[in-house]
Amino acid sequence: MTGTESLAALVARLAYQEGDFTLASGRKSTFYLDAKQVSYHSDSIRAVGRGILGAIADLELDAIGGLTMGADPIVAATVWASVEAGTPLTGFVVRKEAKGHGLGKWIEGVHPKGQRVAILDDVITTGGSALKAVEQARAAGAEVVALVGLIDREEGGADAIRAEGLEYRSVCTLSEVRAAVVR
Repeated sequence: MTGTESLAALVARLAYQEGDFTLASGRKSTFYLDAKQVSYHSDSIRAVGRGILGAIADLELDAIGGLTMGADPIVAATVWASVEAGTPLTGFVVRKEAKGHGLGKWIEGVHPKGQRVAILDDVITTGGSALKAVEQARAAGAEVVALVGLIDREEGGADAIRAEGLEYRSVCTLSEVRAAVVR
């Protein structure tokens, strides 16, 4: 199995559910990808970090980050994988709103000012959540060069991200996950 097939199989086993769901975008769906079941699971956290690291290996990055909560474990897993691979990256997460006390920060972790970064997200549907993280990273002085989804639902998010002038990549797609679903 390739790394993508392996991760798609893990997503199919741990995160894919059928039913009636409302997504963060407000859209209705007959299936749900609960990616946190993959990104927080001991069976798959290494595959998550290595999968993302493989997707960004050629980008000459300094850091990775993304919008909290979906990106938190993915950023941590990828930072760890980068250290194991001898290509260390730093990581950060973007809050959904500025912290209401202390320094009032939008970004937690290693500040990305002046760094080349990729923004990560767990599931890409419309791209809206990930693009919020792009906006805050740019406002903090980062050069955002790419956006990487762990799972692409193949519902237009990639096009929306590319329309913002960003390189877009995903580790696995809905088609690959569905192909791996055991019925």
